[in-house]
Amino acid sequence: MNRFLVVCLLLILCQPALLSAGEKQAASASAINVKSTDWPWWRGPQRNGIANPNQNPPLKWTETENIVWKTPISGRGYSSPTVVGDQIYLASADTKTETQFVLCYDRTTGKQLWKTIIHKGGFSKKGNKKSTHASSTVACDGERLFINFINDGAAYTTALSLKGKQLWQTKITDYIIHQGYGSSPAIFDSLVIVSADNKGGGAVAGLKRSDGSVVWKIARPKRPNYPSPIILDIAGKEQVLMTGCDLVTSIEPLTGKKLWEIEGATTECVTSTVSNGELILTSGGYPKNHMAAVKADGSGEVLWENNNRMYVPSMLIKGDHLFSVTDNGVAICWDVNTGKQIWKGRLGGTFSSSPVLVGDRIYVTNEGGETYIYKANPKKFELLAENKLGSEVFATPTFCDSRIFMRVSEEVDGKRQEMLYCIGK
Repeated sequence: MNRFLVVCLLLILCQPALLSAGEKQAASASAINVKSTDWPWWRGPQRNGIANPNQNPPLKWTETENIVWKTPISGRGYSSPTVVGDQIYLASADTKTETQFVLCYDRTTGKQLWKTIIHKGGFSKKGNKKSTHASSTVACDGERLFINFINDGAAYTTALSLKGKQLWQTKITDYIIHQGYGSSPAIFDSLVIVSADNKGGGAVAGLKRSDGSVVWKIARPKRPNYPSPIILDIAGKEQVLMTGCDLVTSIEPLTGKKLWEIEGATTECVTSTVSNGELILTSGGYPKNHMAAVKADGSGEVLWENNNRMYVPSMLIKGDHLFSVTDNGVAICWDVNTGKQIWKGRLGGTFSSSPVLVGDRIYVTNEGGETYIYKANPKKFELLAENKLGSEVFATPTFCDSRIFMRVSEEVDGKRQEMLYCIGK
């Protein structure tokens, strides 16, 4: 009898560990199978422009020096390289054939492995001259790829398998092109979170990664606006942060519940929000240049603000210091808690690509293909190197395993040709 009771007790104690088929499927659906050394989505593994510090990418390169490989890219786009496992993923578009597609490359050799067309036709003729039909960056959960495109007057999110097979496609909202579109998908738990602010009234939505069904959706003001939803763990909770539309908005990622919302930022923003865990930093460029530090606890308190123009390049935070590059090429270091400017240094050119922090170095590339490398030093501006590659760069480079993956435009036989470079020692 005692032995029987012991067996029953063990069965009862072990019961919580026994998952039903549905529970196992749910657990699998929410798993994100990427490594800390991957670059699985926009702004890197931590969504803040900070690369794994345990790497040492080159300080110097030319078209022949420290180039591991380069390969041509079909079409045109500002999508940054997404690197997961042995593959690299890019979004691109061809205006001649009116196609929007995702490309896959071998990480070691640069060989193109596949190309999947997502949309054919439906291109708008409107937009800023700098915009493209493929400015969003692919997100990867280790099993699926997610990409946003504007096509035929609407915003769509599409999921692909790692071999390029389309799994599902969901319309997010109707979309009126103003300057363009560049919001990238953000992966959180079992969801992919997407946004599409526009003059017709846009939306932020949480979709099931498994099938694209809409779990939650929030209507947005009728304003043109361009940032990606950024998910950060701040003020003791995970928050989806959206700036622009004259608002700063915090959303609970799994439910879509608004945690707090205040008037602030400006109408049009492009940059992705960064945080030190207590404050979030917002910046915008229309109808005014605007930068502010807002408490992320829902109090709505703005600690400081100024009128510097960080409209397109996103910012970086390291410790108590904020590092930024203005659109017109000035590197600045601030005290993140007070807004006091500590130093500034002239780089050169116009910047659309965002800076990336690798250890104690900041890498940032201007539109002319010139990359500046300087120390993330809170005491003084210390330029380490300058490098030139190609004739045009808008996409932010990706840093993995001491290699830099960069999308570069150059002249080939008198025509514009985009290239994917792998830079490494």
